[in-house]
Amino acid sequence: MDGLPEFLTYEEVVEVDQALLTAQDKFLARVSLYSLRVLKQIAQTEQLPVEAITDQQIAHWIEQDETLREMISSDAAFEQFFIQLVLSSLQPLRQISQETNLPIDDLTIQQVVNWFEQQAKQRLENNR
Repeated sequence: MDGLPEFLTYEEVVEVDQALLTAQDKFLARVSLYSLRVLKQIAQTEQLPVEAITDQQIAHWIEQDETLREMISSDAAFEQFFIQLVLSSLQPLRQISQETNLPIDDLTIQQVVNWFEQQAKQRLENNR
């Protein structure tokens, strides 16, 4: 797919693909991993912890991201959709952070994927 940005690293793709998750859960895990990377980049640029980044800083970063510019320019609704996607992924990242007693900045790919697997397992057990 030439021209489209790569949202996940090879390592992230492998971790998610190996996880025992539904397609929907894999999508959510992928979005969360991408968002985690974006949030860490913003935090580094702004010299703030991830928890202190504002919604406006996230939106501004997405608007300025060169890898997304082509997609944004070809579909005006994409920008707002993508901003909402990144913002909504903060909820599971905050939960993972709380459960691991680590700041979001320190979360690893494996911790994010493991959390999604645990959530999926709990849903299965609750539906029995």
